[in-house]
Amino acid sequence: MRAPPSGFGPALSALLGPRWRTDAAALDAFAPGAGGDDRPAGIALPASADEVAALVRICRQHGAAVVARGAGTSSTGSARPVGGGVLVSFERMRRILAIEPANRIAVVEPGATNAEVQAALAPHGLFWPPDPASAETCTVGGNLACNAGGPRTVKYGATRDNVLGLAAVTGTGELVRLGSATTKDATGYDLTRVVVGSEGTLALIVEATLKLAPLPAARAGLRAFYADAASAAAAVARLMAQPVAPSMLEFMDATSLRLAREVGGAELPEAGALLLIEADGDPATLPRALDALEAAARGAGLLGLERAADQARAGRLWAARKALSHAQRAIAPAKLNEDVVVPVARIPDLVEAIQALSRRHAIPIIAFGHAGNGNLHANILYDPADPGQHARAHAALPELFATVLALGGTLSGEHGIGLAKRDYMRAAFDAPTLALMHAVKRAFDPDGILNPGKVLPPLADA
Repeated sequence: MRAPPSGFGPALSALLGPRWRTDAAALDAFAPGAGGDDRPAGIALPASADEVAALVRICRQHGAAVVARGAGTSSTGSARPVGGGVLVSFERMRRILAIEPANRIAVVEPGATNAEVQAALAPHGLFWPPDPASAETCTVGGNLACNAGGPRTVKYGATRDNVLGLAAVTGTGELVRLGSATTKDATGYDLTRVVVGSEGTLALIVEATLKLAPLPAARAGLRAFYADAASAAAAVARLMAQPVAPSMLEFMDATSLRLAREVGGAELPEAGALLLIEADGDPATLPRALDALEAAARGAGLLGLERAADQARAGRLWAARKALSHAQRAIAPAKLNEDVVVPVARIPDLVEAIQALSRRHAIPIIAFGHAGNGNLHANILYDPADPGQHARAHAALPELFATVLALGGTLSGEHGIGLAKRDYMRAAFDAPTLALMHAVKRAFDPDGILNPGKVLPPLADA
């Protein structure tokens, strides 16, 4: 959809004043690299839910696309302004409206960063569980849009599991309120969970009621080194089959370990794979929980197992793990960063398949991630200036997705679908299911102006 060249601009200028930006500096800052049909007509910076509703009504009247933008950390193109239109930034809507410790909820606007929310909650002894690697910069709205996760997801759940209610503006410019402030609600359809993870294609979230958790009184960690990735993957299945739930369970393959050591500065020996295991809870019971996790981690291929000597050392290792996405540039300038998920018991099969895929296409594929959820980041590395590498990397991608789906898995655990994986949705869902998703889209956004072209493949070809 291409926005008309005139009409909505003056109306948005009247509504927002200087917060309707069409200058080159703003366009470059909020939509870097966008050109041609992907260059937005302007940037809207609303300061209230009423302004968001009004601007959507204006855009609907003129047939202009509306693309919501958080901090721009999406890796799937979900905030790319395909077809021009209006890019909506929520940086002026970042207030923490309420914190209610007794109810364990916080009410926040979408532009607040994950880190800002955590800092506000900490004095109350609370935290919001989603903790993506970009937590310092990513926004709550962005977390909600793609159902963000992070290492703590294995125990506390992803974003969708930690949101009780929303206020959102639909594609007709109507403000709707979904969910409630209670942890139990059997009233009507659960539209909150429908909107969370919809990547701005159904509604623009303007307020969220977050479900909070108490900060754990104590934390303790294990590092388990294995001779090969298959042994570590088998240990993941054992760890998740026993009763004690780890608060974090991260997998790193041999190349990830080397990058963490050489680029991230982590103190790590050479090994075929590493599991980072953490438990949290009451200081009196935590040692027993750690004993259970340690027992499950032991098995064939184990090279060494140690408890974290101190929190500072553990913190450096977690920092190195979170820096892996950027550290991969030491190997190749580009990557296809996929966050595939399989049932936890199939993790060994997924790791084996990724290694075979790497050998078959003669391309590096680094695997690490949230193994406790069956969620691995398979990073296909290549040099886009090398035609052979480019071709092999892009040939490996559909094979990766086909393998994941054959293992009973799904295309994305936390990054979302956006534009990058949209066409693979046809392999993940049958035609009737995709048709139902399109019907939901039309109910929220009858004119198709909200983030057009994302998530769902065109119905005619589905």
